[in-house]
Amino acid sequence: MTEATTRNDAGWLSGEEMDAARERLPILYIDAVPVRVDDQGVVTAVGLLLRAGSDGLVKRALVSGRVLYHERVRSALLRHLEKDLGPLALPRVPPAPQPFTIAEYFPTPGVTPFHDPRQHAVSLAYVVPVEGDCAPQQDALELTWFTPQEAREPALLAELANGQSHLLLQALAHLGV
Repeated sequence: MTEATTRNDAGWLSGEEMDAARERLPILYIDAVPVRVDDQGVVTAVGLLLRAGSDGLVKRALVSGRVLYHERVRSALLRHLEKDLGPLALPRVPPAPQPFTIAEYFPTPGVTPFHDPRQHAVSLAYVVPVEGDCAPQQDALELTWFTPQEAREPALLAELANGQSHLLLQALAHLGV
């Protein structure tokens, strides 16, 4: 879960307010696994971002981010997909998206496979087909497409941080690929 912002509109808390909320409340997030599908709807590729983490290490990541106050989950998905993949990604998010799983990130390692040292976060995880041209934006350094088989490789899974490798494997199992 990475997200930095300097926006200060009605949906965002200041840095101090967000830190205080993180100490007291679970925060709602989305995680999205972008995929390419063929004409029959079979997944042909899985997209993973490359990001510089707060620890200075470069790691693979899923599209993820907070759901804002008074924001629909679908809108949050679209906002974060555009933020990370660019405005021409053309994600196909259904009118009423259904998560393939729910992940709980805890600040204490080992409670679940998911860890976020900043907070207790609950993330709704989605698989989202994208049809357009993707170009990494903001803090995403690169987007790489992997076949479903390549996405299962232990070396690649080890590049994902904070338990997102578990989400990726769950997504692949959910898709039957």
